[in-house]
Amino acid sequence: MNGLVRGSVVGSDTEVHISRDGINALVVPEWAEQFDPDWFDPDYWGERAVPVSSGGRGSAWFIERSPDHWVLRHYRRGGLVGKLIRDRYLYAGEVRVRAFVEFRLLVQLRVLGLPVPKPVAVVYQRKGVLYSSAIIIERLQGVRPLGDVALSLDATRWRETGQVIRQFHDAGVYHADLNCFNILVGETSTHLIDFDKGELRSRTPYRTSWKGNTLDRLKRSLNKAYGEELEREWQFFLEGYNASTNV
Repeated sequence: MNGLVRGSVVGSDTEVHISRDGINALVVPEWAEQFDPDWFDPDYWGERAVPVSSGGRGSAWFIERSPDHWVLRHYRRGGLVGKLIRDRYLYAGEVRVRAFVEFRLLVQLRVLGLPVPKPVAVVYQRKGVLYSSAIIIERLQGVRPLGDVALSLDATRWRETGQVIRQFHDAGVYHADLNCFNILVGETSTHLIDFDKGELRSRTPYRTSWKGNTLDRLKRSLNKAYGEELEREWQFFLEGYNASTNV
């Protein structure tokens, strides 16, 4: 484990916690013995790290670690704050570290059978009262962002995409940034990615305004990418979303 094995290592069925010299990580058990903190540095991978071009803030890379395919993402701020403090967050205890929260949420969602990528490892490092963090997940094969292929999808695929989003909402899954680049579509599959600040919420019927808000966010992202070209496709999406009889 490249030296980290001499630090604190605590494991469970779903995660192994590794801590040494200010570096703290969660790793899925199958990767714990091979874990290397250098994984989170794109320069470590050289030509095997290719920047992700669609969506994001220039903070994600496709990693080729044959035979495995990963995505590395550094947590970066957006907006005005992001111009001043690009990749630092206020530390309020490990349980609230964004990388740890997302890792554990992905584990929960996979237990629920929802179509999300498998987490590999996350890491954070403190600098005073601030910290920076990063996550590695599996790279899904044969999929592309909805924002890149929206015009090429037929009515059936739009309805199926709506059904998948409804599946997440019926399970009480809140996605904080449901935009057209965080939905990955293949020929017969639809997955959601990037669950930073996501959470499981109450499925109580009268507490569902957040569902409509996330759909509005998705619609705005499609309009930003395509203008008014997708009005018919959006209706297909809603047909699929509203077809569910679950509460």
